[in-house]
Amino acid sequence: MGKKITTLRDLIGAIKDKASQSKAAFISKPSNLSLHLAVLRATSHTPSTPPDDHHVSTLLSLGDSSRATASSLIVIIMDRLHRTGDSTVALKCLLIIHHIIKRGPFILQDQLSVFPATGGHNYLKLSAFRDRATSATWQISAWIRFYARYIETLLFTSRILGYFLSSFSCSSEKDKQEEKISSFLNSDLIRDVDSLVQLIEETCKIPDSLLLEGNKLLYEVIGLLGNDYLSTVNELLLRLSEFKERLSCLSFGESVELGCILKRLEECKERLCVILTVKKPSTESLWSLVNDLSEKIENLKVGKEGPKLLTYGKASESARFGNRVMKFGDSVRFSSGRYEMTNLSLMIVQGKKLGKVQ
Repeated sequence: MGKKITTLRDLIGAIKDKASQSKAAFISKPSNLSLHLAVLRATSHTPSTPPDDHHVSTLLSLGDSSRATASSLIVIIMDRLHRTGDSTVALKCLLIIHHIIKRGPFILQDQLSVFPATGGHNYLKLSAFRDRATSATWQISAWIRFYARYIETLLFTSRILGYFLSSFSCSSEKDKQEEKISSFLNSDLIRDVDSLVQLIEETCKIPDSLLLEGNKLLYEVIGLLGNDYLSTVNELLLRLSEFKERLSCLSFGESVELGCILKRLEECKERLCVILTVKKPSTESLWSLVNDLSEKIENLKVGKEGPKLLTYGKASESARFGNRVMKFGDSVRFSSGRYEMTNLSLMIVQGKKLGKVQ
């Protein structure tokens, strides 16, 4: 009985695909017809079959011609996503958006990043998506709501970083970021780490479902999530390693904030081991670094390290004066602890000279 229902659903889906293509040919502008057809081919109703790579590549290449064309293509994809009530079509649309983020041309990624112009938290507007056709599609709907939230978070994190995470076309931007990261303010680094941890937290909300068994569409989703996770790990390693170098330069508030973020990250570890069987040297290095940093921050907070934390309570006038001259970790972009010690030494020498003059 289930097989017959599936076959009937396939037939209805094929009819819908033909009808959509005919409608596109009838109402589309000649300049946009190829874009409509490319989107329809890549997001067909064929269940449990990921978008054909040839169709995805064609769609991506069409978005690489001009800004106007790329903008039209994003609008067509979003319109397809928002109008459908079919779980297969919705899931394929989300996969196409994810492929644009991962391997789309820059001009297409740029148009995706500014759609819609008004922004908003519910970027993809799928929080209420439900496909009530069968019990299976009802369960897949939960995956669609999760996947939409995940992509929204991925776009948010990418905006914070200044480039698309895990994107092939943004490698040059990432290289520039690595070169400049030592000059970032502590607050900028904390903001980056927080956004990356938010993405990992969203990944951990993946639905528990037996539907993954044999569902090629969901397997592709998991594969893309795994790739994003490795990219996120690398970005976190870069920033947390920098924090390790400048740990003694953090203010009390910054150390507390970073410690809370690391605690949230540690709480994701067990769940990640269950949903993503990704074991790489980088992941092991991350958890080792997180553990090391957490311990040092805890020691710093109780005053075993970082003597400047003694000014957290009642401070002397000289200490307050020193804070006005140089507020560690806020007003200075240099990250190295060596830089801070050099300045501290200079301040001591200057103080001695001042004492002799007096």
